Amino acid sequence: MKADKAAAIFRMSFMQGVLPVDASRIPAELIAGLTLAALAIPEVMGYTRIAGVPVVLGLYTLLIPMTLFALFGSSRHLVVGADSATAAIMAAGLVGMAAVNSDQYIALAAVLAFMSAGFLLLARIIGLGFMADFLSRTVLIGFLTGVGIQVASGQIAGMLGLEGGGHSILQKLWYDVQHLPQFNGYALLVALTVLLIIIGSKRISRRIPGPLIAVIGAIVLSWMLHMDGYVKVLGTVPGGLPHIGLPRVDWSLSLISELLPIAFAMFIVILAQSAATSRAYAARYNERFSENTDLIGLGLANLGAGLSGTFVVNGSPTKTQMIDGAGGRSQLSLLFSAAIVLLVLLFLTGPLSYLPEAVLSAVVFLIGIELIDMAGLKRVYEQRRSEFWVALITAVMVVAVGVEQGIILAIILSLIDHTRRGYRPRNALLKRSNSGSWRTHPVDSGVEAEPGLAIYRFTHSLYYANAGLLAAEVTALARQADPALQWLCIDASAVDDVDYSAAETLRSLFEILKDRGIHLVVAGVMDDVREVGRYHLRELFGEDAFYDTLDDMLKAYRQATGSVT
Repeated sequence: MKADKAAAIFRMSFMQGVLPVDASRIPAELIAGLTLAALAIPEVMGYTRIAGVPVVLGLYTLLIPMTLFALFGSSRHLVVGADSATAAIMAAGLVGMAAVNSDQYIALAAVLAFMSAGFLLLARIIGLGFMADFLSRTVLIGFLTGVGIQVASGQIAGMLGLEGGGHSILQKLWYDVQHLPQFNGYALLVALTVLLIIIGSKRISRRIPGPLIAVIGAIVLSWMLHMDGYVKVLGTVPGGLPHIGLPRVDWSLSLISELLPIAFAMFIVILAQSAATSRAYAARYNERFSENTDLIGLGLANLGAGLSGTFVVNGSPTKTQMIDGAGGRSQLSLLFSAAIVLLVLLFLTGPLSYLPEAVLSAVVFLIGIELIDMAGLKRVYEQRRSEFWVALITAVMVVAVGVEQGIILAIILSLIDHTRRGYRPRNALLKRSNSGSWRTHPVDSGVEAEPGLAIYRFTHSLYYANAGLLAAEVTALARQADPALQWLCIDASAVDDVDYSAAETLRSLFEILKDRGIHLVVAGVMDDVREVGRYHLRELFGEDAFYDTLDDMLKAYRQATGSVT
């Protein structure tokens, strides 16, 4: 039965991002696919420097993995491929386990792709798509800003023609400062020229493929001027199709347990970043998408990455913007892009061997700079100061300690922020305005809806962490009311759950108020919360203590006390 359910899930997800195909849009999708390939090829080649793998593996991420997501994802816009955040997590996690660029390192990268795929597919089967919502946008801004700083600073050595050294950002920067007298002037000139071309083309039009122009120009000049005698070049780039098969590693529980935290950190980033990007573009075009279906596409994409010997892939905001800006409106454009990458792998890898490494360092440096969202941090600072500090702490953690630790902290901070909101909800007292509508007032104002009646609105689900606040505010109202209360009504219209601890708190409050001669009543209980009957509160309070609306409760209060309307 479980196998049939899993198979049904996979069938339902097929081609959602492609169908229906609008024949009139095929030329536009083809142009968008060409544009994406033109921009993404140099970008993913740059990401291989972050990941610490051969350049050709970056091209492989745009072949089988991108095709699988295009066929099995639900988003019509999300582009999946190599990504700086997951590449940085992988590189940081594999430090010390294998030499960068070695066969063992590449094999471990493929294993991480398999493990990430396992997390993603398991998340879909047990319905964990909602987990994407637990990384707040604020924390994501801080996280990506930290990743951007780390990525950009790591490319300074390459742009200076230095070998580079150290693991942390401070160590790398200190190495660069120490070896600054040995910098390669030709490499620096090449890097500055690439930066000028890319930045200048963006200033003119974002549709101009600046990175592609820079890469092609550098290859041609390197070939014509024999630049390999002056700067370090990529050298031979293997062509052809990727080898399909399992990575050659010594499979063991100890290896899996060692890689597990790295794979889980990448899984969380994939989950959050992909969902955020899909959600943003679906809202832009008033379309629907399924986070759970996207989990299938992302899981199969990473499964394809592992089988084709490349590294983890992720939903990319930058590539998604590339194809959207070029006019792509469905995953059909990604299938066209994959076909173009296939042609490059079969026929055009030879010229890549002439590419100076300083070019890729410059491309990656700009990618890192673009991830640094100072404008976003400024908006958060202006609009929500407390959340700004959370974002800043996340960014500092990524920069000072590492990407893997940063994403774990990001999750913890997001959950703490969520819990903090529920722990101290902004409750209120209600009173009718002159127009007859209910108006909210601060709890410490002591406002009574009518003499002897206080209506206390609790604005969150009732659970063990905030039950003490309920007790403190209600007892304070009862003690300080002037005139003295006869009834105290809890407006439960915003309460969507009551746990055992909160139910026990309500029992205690009933007894405390009863001793003071105050009748405790409840109004506006949601249908989903009517199961509070299992706590036997109705038997304790009495059936006449529960009302569907505030108006019903107010009418009963007037009848019971003889109040005049």
